[in-house]
Amino acid sequence: MNPLWLLRAKRWAQHPPGASRVRLVLGVVALCLLLVLVEWLVGWPEALTVNSGARGALAP
Repeated sequence: MNPLWLLRAKRWAQHPPGASRVRLVLGVVALCLLLVLVEWLVGWPEALTVNSGARGALAP
């Protein structure tokens, strides 16, 4: 473990984040989990799939 992480953890333990920061982080985590769930249920959009082929070539 990086020693700077230990210092950061010590600082976080002495001065925990406020309630609004905790809500923000939990909201971001919930949004990420929601996106993963939607992707798992619906599937990945074809338009966002990278084409495997020659570099610079356009797919027909």
